[in-house]
Amino acid sequence: MKKGQVYEATVERVDFPCKGIARTPEGIVTVGNSLPGQKIKLSVSKVRNGKAEGRLLEVMEKSPLETGSPCSHFGVCGGCTYLSLPYEEQLGIKEGQVKRLLDHCLEGQESEWQWEGIKGSPAVYGYRNKMEFSFGDEMKDGPLTLGMHKRGSFFDVVTVEDCRIVDQDFRLILKTVLEYFSRYRTPGRISYFHRMHHEGYLRHLLVRKASRTGEILVALVTTSQNPWGTAGSGGDMGAVCTGNAETMQSRGKDTGETWTESRLLDGFLEKLLELEREGRLKGKFAGILHIVNDSRADVVRSDRTDVLYGQDYFYEELLGLRFKVSVFSFFQTNTYSAEVLYETARSYIGELGSGETDGAPDKVVYDLYSGTGTIAQLMAAAAGKVIGVEIVEEAVLAARENAERNGLKNCRFIAGDVLKVLDEIAEKPDFIILDPPRDGIHQKALQKIISYGVERIVYISCKPTSLVRDLGVFLTSGYRVERAAAVDQFPWTGNTEVVCLLRKPR
Repeated sequence: MKKGQVYEATVERVDFPCKGIARTPEGIVTVGNSLPGQKIKLSVSKVRNGKAEGRLLEVMEKSPLETGSPCSHFGVCGGCTYLSLPYEEQLGIKEGQVKRLLDHCLEGQESEWQWEGIKGSPAVYGYRNKMEFSFGDEMKDGPLTLGMHKRGSFFDVVTVEDCRIVDQDFRLILKTVLEYFSRYRTPGRISYFHRMHHEGYLRHLLVRKASRTGEILVALVTTSQNPWGTAGSGGDMGAVCTGNAETMQSRGKDTGETWTESRLLDGFLEKLLELEREGRLKGKFAGILHIVNDSRADVVRSDRTDVLYGQDYFYEELLGLRFKVSVFSFFQTNTYSAEVLYETARSYIGELGSGETDGAPDKVVYDLYSGTGTIAQLMAAAAGKVIGVEIVEEAVLAARENAERNGLKNCRFIAGDVLKVLDEIAEKPDFIILDPPRDGIHQKALQKIISYGVERIVYISCKPTSLVRDLGVFLTSGYRVERAAAVDQFPWTGNTEVVCLLRKPR
């Protein structure tokens, strides 16, 4: 098998993450964005150490499992993978992916472990409470777009005004903002941030909506550059740009009308508030923000945040508790399924006591990578003290407020890197809960966690491959997996959460 060869093959299964396994006469090729049962045409893109990767050229025959997609963007947008399948089929694919990874990781474990399958999301459409939409164009020099990256592309952006994994408020806000900057904008064309040249104004639109309270937070993310570029630039369409980056003005050639960035943002704000005044939104705005981000990286971050309306946070409810969520706070993107996830984790923690009670009222629990403190507070009833550690200071401040608001006196939250903070905590843990970022736990931090020698650990992971890598270290250190379950936090996408209960025999 050589690079560039073209084959026709049938996809046998899909491994995590979205790697279709296709068998050719010369061997197996992994092909992204394919579905079990599809007959495809592929081109070999890489051969290394006897393993081949391919690029999908064409779906020649659909899978017998496919029933059609409710979204007009499916297949073009890079967001969803399994939207053309029945939900139960998608669950089965994800369960198989996680089980194969764990079986391979635990094949040397002598003690038996319990696989509890996959738990579906209570809401399969309109479930996301956070979206980061990008500004750009779908083709070079095309009209302004706002949405998700095109499948397989770093530069092209597809306007996803029909997206099914968010509710109608997200779609209406996206459409309104795009129309404002495209048609109702100003005398001059507003530039978007070009990722290659690092020039332009519009970057992202961040929308968060609390599923339980209906409160909405919107943030327009721009650079500090002139919205209209420079006079005579290719992006100029009927406007003369004057001044420098400080004044940032655009004057229409025909009308002579002068627009400033301040006026541009006022118009953006007014268009959004009209939606609420006219009763077109189901939810209500808690805050509308302008975030300035001059980073070269294609991420949403803040060099400066200005509140245009309301406040920079909203409130969400989860399993009977109330949480303050700020614009950059980590909070599970599927509130409905997060309750399933946390109830699963809480049931594992409930078994960590002496057996006489459901909890461990005299024990210290570490909640590492604690975000806004959701897990810590949900576990507070089962412990004497819960100590949360989170690197994002804003999230820690919110966690402290949340604990006070919920009347929890046994929760303490510390801002800092887990690797460094662990050395500063006097109380030693009896139990540890881990909910790290997608890339898993830093290996030095992992060794510190293992050195406590606690009997049981609950590991929550949003990336199964990172989980099994870290589990290998735990197994080498004497821990054993007792129970594990997958929870579908992200219907139709290639991602899923996994909860593992680890035990170190005494």
